[in-house]
Amino acid sequence: MPDASALPEDRFFVLEPGETRPTRVPLPPGFGVKVTTTDSEGRLAVLENRLDVDIPPHVHELMDEFVYVLEGEMEIDYRGTTHRLTAGMSALLPHGVPHAMRNASQPPVRALQISTPGGWDRFVEDMFEAGPTIRTPEGTLDLEKVNALGERYGMRYTRGTMALD
Repeated sequence: MPDASALPEDRFFVLEPGETRPTRVPLPPGFGVKVTTTDSEGRLAVLENRLDVDIPPHVHELMDEFVYVLEGEMEIDYRGTTHRLTAGMSALLPHGVPHAMRNASQPPVRALQISTPGGWDRFVEDMFEAGPTIRTPEGTLDLEKVNALGERYGMRYTRGTMALD
């Protein structure tokens, strides 16, 4: 067992309600990073998200994703079955398996998302940093360009379109 005096105290922090960790670029309302990949030395990333848009089918080749519904309802498509999650429910989405997510309530569902290993927060930052350069003329995300951003994180959309506000 490591000597407690040798543990990195500088990684400890407490967040107040509504508080988030600093990100490289500003994230829009509805996205809140609670633990960055850097905070956890790459082990995980924790985000609190409001699902304002449907997330088309995608695959995390490297990350397992755990979703816990805080408020509202969402649907997850996984291996040909749609699962409806309500407040207090959760789902583990193993890496390598395509899945999709949809809001199923008003106001939109709020969920805690834990990804391991980390990197999901960095992918989200990269997408918002890219801004209009990854959009189609119609305003939806160009999945080919999004997939190019996601390649370094093992993240790939398999089909569909997504608006990002």
